[in-house]
Amino acid sequence: MPDDEGHPSVDEMQLGNVLSALSDPLRRRVIRELSLAPVGCERTCASFELPVSKATTTHHFKVMRESGLIRQVNRGNSRAAQLRIEDIENRFPGLLDMIRSEQGMTK
Repeated sequence: MPDDEGHPSVDEMQLGNVLSALSDPLRRRVIRELSLAPVGCERTCASFELPVSKATTTHHFKVMRESGLIRQVNRGNSRAAQLRIEDIENRFPGLLDMIRSEQGMTK
């Protein structure tokens, strides 16, 4: 059962949900940027400067959170996202390597 914030446990992370979340190029870009950042890096949703409305950005982060790709924490009046690197690697070995190596991802 997901926690109060909607984060599934490692065992609850489903490949279909993760692949669905990664099917969107903007979400894949966010995951790629987080995967290339230092371990433990937290970034606000706005820091990614996605070319969409605030509501759409919120939706994208909800999809990534509910699939188990990111953990979001409240930081005052904003939320910060952190990649669940260890959980993803344990559940889907090699997935982040494929995302990191994807060509044509632009900021």
